[in-house]
Amino acid sequence: VRPAVEAGEKLGFLPGDLTEKIDPYLRPIYDALYEMMGFDKVTKLLDKNIIEVAPLAFMRGRTLNEAFIILDEAQNTTTEQMKMFLTRMGFGSKMVITGDVTQIDLARPSQSGLLHAMKVLENESRISFCHFHSRDVVRHKLVQRIVQAYELFE
Repeated sequence: VRPAVEAGEKLGFLPGDLTEKIDPYLRPIYDALYEMMGFDKVTKLLDKNIIEVAPLAFMRGRTLNEAFIILDEAQNTTTEQMKMFLTRMGFGSKMVITGDVTQIDLARPSQSGLLHAMKVLENESRISFCHFHSRDVVRHKLVQRIVQAYELFE
C-alpha cells in the first residue's frame, strides 16, 4: 500500500485507465518485489491474489484479515489517511509501516500521518518503532555519505 503523492513536482493529468494512472506511484513496490522474487514468481502471486499492490486511497471500508500489510512511504500520508490505514487491520494480520520523516512531500510537512502516529502510538505496548540512521543505508556507499552530509547540514 502506498500514498499517491508526487515528490515535489506536480505531474498533472495522466492518460489511460486506472491501472495506468496509478502505476507510476506503485512502480517502486513492483521493482522491489521483482528484485526479491523475480518477475515470474511475482506475476504468479499477483495472479493468484496472494500479493496485492494497491494505492492507499482504495483501503477505505476494507478489513484485512490474515494478511501481512506494508504501508510504504508513510511520511506522505495525512493524519486522516494514517488513521484510516491503521484501522484496516483484521484478525491474524500484521502491519509494517515504512517512511522517512526527512523526505516528506506533503504541502504541509507537519501534517504527516507518520509523524502524528509516532506521537499518538508511542506508548502502545503492542506497537514497536525501529529507527534507521545513515549507517543503515544499503544502497551505494555514496548514498550513505550523502545522507550523512545532509544530517550534518541540517
